[in-house]
Amino acid sequence: MSIVWFNEKPKEIVVTLTPVNITINKSGSQLFETAYQVMLGYDSTNQLMLIKPLSKDEVLRGDIPEHARYNISINSSYGRIANKAFITKIIQLFNLELNDKGSKFKAVWKPGQQLLEVNLKEVVKLWQHICHGFG
Repeated sequence: MSIVWFNEKPKEIVVTLTPVNITINKSGSQLFETAYQVMLGYDSTNQLMLIKPLSKDEVLRGDIPEHARYNISINSSYGRIANKAFITKIIQLFNLELNDKGSKFKAVWKPGQQLLEVNLKEVVKLWQHICHGFG
């Protein structure tokens, strides 16, 4: 007998931006489960939004200013960062049009840099989200 066990491919990381929240799907939020806070940034040349988890030790070390660290809440199926000022800056910088339900963007975890890169060049369409199994 030749048994092959089904092994579903990991779901892609999708980040949803609304005018007030950054929401990371379950695939991405698992990378932030041990994060005490996060740092938020962007790369205007490559149209990327960046999210870097910070451990409790990194925060307590004191070398990262309080105004550069932001709270993240992790739930069983998503992670959320509320930061209207940062999102407003991202909207203006990248000329994004977000509605109240939000726009979805693909993201990639960069293990060497320990950060999540969110590609703001292209909004994920609903059919892409369904057909490709984004979570």
